[in-house]
Amino acid sequence: MRIRTIGRRAKVPLRLRLTLAFALSMAAVLAGLGGFLHARLGAELLRGIDLELRSRAGVIATALDHAGPLPIDAGRNVIDPDEAFAQVLDSAGAIVDASRSVRPRPLLPPAQLRKVAGPTFFTERVPGVDDTARLLAVPATAGGHSVTIVVGANLGDRNEALGRLQILLVTGTLAALLLASVIGWLVAGAALRPVERIRSEAAAISRSSPEQRLTVPDTGDELARLADTLNQLLSRQQEALDREQRFVDEASHELRTPLAILKAELDLAMSRPRSHAELAAAVSTAAGETDRLVTLAERLLVLARSRPGRHPLQRETISLRRFLDDSITPFRSQAVAVSSVVTVDAPDEPVRIDPLRLRQAVHNLLDNALRHCEGTSVVVTGRRDRDEVRISVADGGAGFPSAMLDREPSAFGHPSVNGSDPLPHGAGLGLAIVRTVAEAHGGRVAVTNPPTGGARVDLVIPA
Repeated sequence: MRIRTIGRRAKVPLRLRLTLAFALSMAAVLAGLGGFLHARLGAELLRGIDLELRSRAGVIATALDHAGPLPIDAGRNVIDPDEAFAQVLDSAGAIVDASRSVRPRPLLPPAQLRKVAGPTFFTERVPGVDDTARLLAVPATAGGHSVTIVVGANLGDRNEALGRLQILLVTGTLAALLLASVIGWLVAGAALRPVERIRSEAAAISRSSPEQRLTVPDTGDELARLADTLNQLLSRQQEALDREQRFVDEASHELRTPLAILKAELDLAMSRPRSHAELAAAVSTAAGETDRLVTLAERLLVLARSRPGRHPLQRETISLRRFLDDSITPFRSQAVAVSSVVTVDAPDEPVRIDPLRLRQAVHNLLDNALRHCEGTSVVVTGRRDRDEVRISVADGGAGFPSAMLDREPSAFGHPSVNGSDPLPHGAGLGLAIVRTVAEAHGGRVAVTNPPTGGARVDLVIPA
């Protein structure tokens, strides 16, 4: 069998990555600054040499108009022979006069001299001069003849100064990078310390303590927003866990009774020989409990899926009166069985709703009402205002417990309030489904006990 091994790429810690990024940024900035300083100093030194060459060329040009020796070797006692030098060349390129260090050959060949129409600078290697030289060629006249004055200066001092500057820049850059890396490491550690604290607090929040929340720093910055976002995430997670627990509690409570009755009926039917009538009664009871289990399973599935965006609506335009008449039809036999009457009070006007979802809500309200209003009437009222539709189901029963009136019907609501005020069996589950349908329509549910007695549930949705 062939086994493929996938290696994991080494992960660099965020603090080290931030330090490296800071160091690389500093290196780029320092390199750019050093290059600029190096180029700027080189240009300034060259500019000073050029000014000096112009001055010397002007002195020699002035001396050509006077009798006497040319000041070509002026300062030769204090200046090295190859530091500053000059030549006077005729039109053919022959040397008329020259400094001692450059007397053997012309500084510029005749081809270059013919191109000189004004002061022109050259950077050349000159025989007898150790380093590269900067030359200035200036046309002039001497005794009525055209000549060219060529003055030069050794660039060795300039190059040496630039070399020293380069060494200083490299040394200083390395030292600055080292210092910047240390500072970046410390700053990154200080910046990430609150993040590590948030991570530690988040890791400490376990399933056993989902109510715990992160400490939000009073800074108003990104870290505060991160902590607030994580707290919202934890709240949603706790809500999901609570929903799951309520679902388990509700399912176990709702399913326990019909399953127990179903098992008892079947065990009783098989415990001894039974007549046909007794078996038929047992099967009828088992079928009824099976229907109840199916209904409970459907309700639990509706609630399990009751999340934002999980109940897409398919709205239709339908008569409000017709919709309510069709909704109560399946409950007429149940109403007769409990000596109750179900009536509808609604105008015959069009409304735009999802009839399937809304009928499911009305069915739950009717089922709850008929199971707790024996011998009384149930009135289903429908009204359409300008911007909303209100459907009410009122019965003449005992009404809702006071504790239930103080809370909003919630998904997977446990059928017992505070352990001492029991709700009618299945009421919490049915109302939770009604609330789910109302919220899917963008509406709301209100639970009240009218002053005249009984219970009333209002389902209000936008028109």
